[in-house]
Parts: sequence; structure tokens; C-alpha cells
Amino acid sequence: MPQYVINGGKKLHGEIKVSGAKNAALKILPACLLSNETCAIKNIPDIEDIRRMSEILEDLGAVIVRNGSTMTVETKNIKRSNPKAELVHKLRSSIMLAGPLLARFGEVTMPHPGGCVIGKRPIDMFLSAFEAMGATIHEHEDFFTLKCHKLQGAKIILPWVAVTVTESIMMTACLAEGITTLVNAAMEPEISALAGYLNSCGAKISGAGSPIITITGVEKLSAGTYELIPDRIEAGSFIIMGLITGSEIKVSNCNPKNLETELLMLQKAGAKLEIGSNYVITKKSHFHGVELRTHEYPGFSTDLQAPFTALMTQADGQSLIHEIIFEGRLFYTDKLVQMGANIIMCDPHRVIVHGPTKLYGRKLESPDLRAGMALILAGLVAEGKTIVENIYQIERGYENIVARLQALGADITKQD
Repeated sequence: MPQYVINGGKKLHGEIKVSGAKNAALKILPACLLSNETCAIKNIPDIEDIRRMSEILEDLGAVIVRNGSTMTVETKNIKRSNPKAELVHKLRSSIMLAGPLLARFGEVTMPHPGGCVIGKRPIDMFLSAFEAMGATIHEHEDFFTLKCHKLQGAKIILPWVAVTVTESIMMTACLAEGITTLVNAAMEPEISALAGYLNSCGAKISGAGSPIITITGVEKLSAGTYELIPDRIEAGSFIIMGLITGSEIKVSNCNPKNLETELLMLQKAGAKLEIGSNYVITKKSHFHGVELRTHEYPGFSTDLQAPFTALMTQADGQSLIHEIIFEGRLFYTDKLVQMGANIIMCDPHRVIVHGPTKLYGRKLESPDLRAGMALILAGLVAEGKTIVENIYQIERGYENIVARLQALGADITKQD
């Protein structure tokens, strides 16, 4: 199987541009199903998750053409609303197809989705929302079927903040009859981006980016051209990469306003940063331990918790990392311990990191997308050779990562 081989200790230099947002693209592609017209999406990252979503759409009958970072999606010939299990199981975000297919065809049969194993992510809230809008649900062991002749607007209160549920309801309600009010909605920038795309197609969505979103249903949606926002998680990963290696690099084509809490926490830990309107430059810094709690946006992103924890292995003193979003997401820290980190797991949601510790190259397996990036970061500062396996997980979310890091001076290769 392919693996990354990293020889640590190299200083990095230069500029790295941030790709389009993975978590926006994986919602706007399913949203294309809401229209019979052709949509053009710009700034699409070339990553495995996008390929998997494209496979599902093409299998249903969509025609997708990629030209550089622009992808055109034509959905007028889609006649099926039952994605194949073998394709759905490869991608957790495949659940985002359920709402648009239901809204368009009045019926959808979906296998339970796959994706990263980072804790329980049940689909109960999705199904409850569809039911509130008039859908009948038939659940089976391996799949579920939703049916509704005409979806109706409803008041939907989420018991806790959930990003993909918020996005799914937004999409589904666009073609429902009447008004849907979503209470306790997630506020991530990708949600505002999705609303922006849908509104450009004729939807009537207000309040996106706040806890209460209102969607007034329309008869139909058109399609057009839309450019994705920069990937804030990729930007944050690269900023931490510059810091952990003690390098001055410029992370460009990003939006620092979408990373305000993460940048604040890095600065609290001692990071020296030059922050511009669309870039961040990292400076050589001296770090000290801090307490970090992940939280829904605008809090510290759970997706940047693993890279931040890797950075804290190089900080003076003690850090407490509290992961409140996903249970089990801290289990990757045993990989850092194998490299020499001093990390104590208190429970599935909390670890204590004692630093600084010298890290040593090891052969490790990436457990998931973001933990995989943390292993790369650790490998860049480790003594000796680090081998990272199961790199498919990393390539799900980071475009052409080896070549981009090589361009900064990193000693990293992909080997079969």
C-alpha cells in the first residue's frame, strides 16, 4: 500500500496556497441535485472525498466534467434515487444526498453511510427532520427509505448543534411548501457558503451563520456558477505546520476571519503570526502549554484539534486538550506517544500533554483524516524517518499534499 516517508528536521520556506473548502464542496455537489440545470463550481479541491461523491452522482446519472479546479455538474438525466451501497459506504458525506433526492423525487433509499471512524455520528437527527417535514421513514438494518409526495415546511429544533444536519435541512427545505425554521443551527462558514450558493439559484434562505435559519420554499431552483470559499481547516493545518517546524512560511488564499479562535489559541500558546486579509505568515516562536477546548463554530474546530495537539508536544509545560465534539477522537495520541510524546489520556474526551519532548521517527498508520495530518506534522520535526501508512485517509481531505510540502522544502515522498 502507498505510504508517506518523511525525514524530519528540515526548515520550511516559501508560500503555500490553500485549496477550496472540502466541507463546502461536499454539500454543494449534492445541492446540484435540486436543479435540472447545469452547475459550474469553481475552486473545487482535487481530493479523494470529492472523487467519491462524484462517483455516486455519476452512477445516478449525472454528467460531471472537471477542467482544472472547475467542475460542471449536469443532473437533468438522473432518474434514480437509490445510491449504491458499495459507493455510499466509502463516504460519510453521502448522507447529504438523502434530502435533495427526497425533495426532487419524493422517495429515496439510502444505505447507512461510511467515512472516518472518530466516534458515533448517528443519523437520527436527519431522519427526525425529514419526518417533521412530512416524510415517512422505513428503517432496515442496512438501509432506510424516505417517502413524501410534497415536503412541508416545519419548525425544527435541533437538540444539539450539528453541521451536516443543518446543511441537510437547508437543502431539503428549499423545495418544500411553506416556511421552515431551523433552531439551534450550526454557524460554520461552510453553512453560509451553502446558503449563498442556494440563494444564487433562487432559494430564499435567511439567517445562515446564526442559530436560527429560515427557509421559504420555492417551486424550483436554477443553477449557475459558484466559487468555493478557502478551506479553513487546511489553512489552519498549514499554519501549525509552519509553527511546529520553526519556519517562516506564507499560507495564502485563506480567510483568517474564519480562523479567529484558532489563531487566538495559537497566539495564547506563544505563536508569532503576521495576519493579513487573505494570508498568514508564521514566525519562529517559543511555545508554552495551554488549555484547549474544541467547540462548534465560532469555537476551536475539532478538525484542528489533532494538529494543535501535535504542536503542544513541543511546548513548555502542560497542556490540557478537551475534545467535546467526538468521543474517541483522541485515540490517535497513542501514535504520538510511540514517537516519544508524553501524553496521558484522562478519558475519551481529555488528554494531558507534557512538553517539550523530542520526537523520533516511527512507522505509523493514519487512523483518520485529521490525525493523519498530525502524524505528518510530527514527522516533520521528528528525528529520523517517519513512515505514515493508510494515507488514503489523509488524501481524502488534503490536495496533492506531498508535492505542496516538497515545494516548501519538506523531505517527504510518496512510495508504493
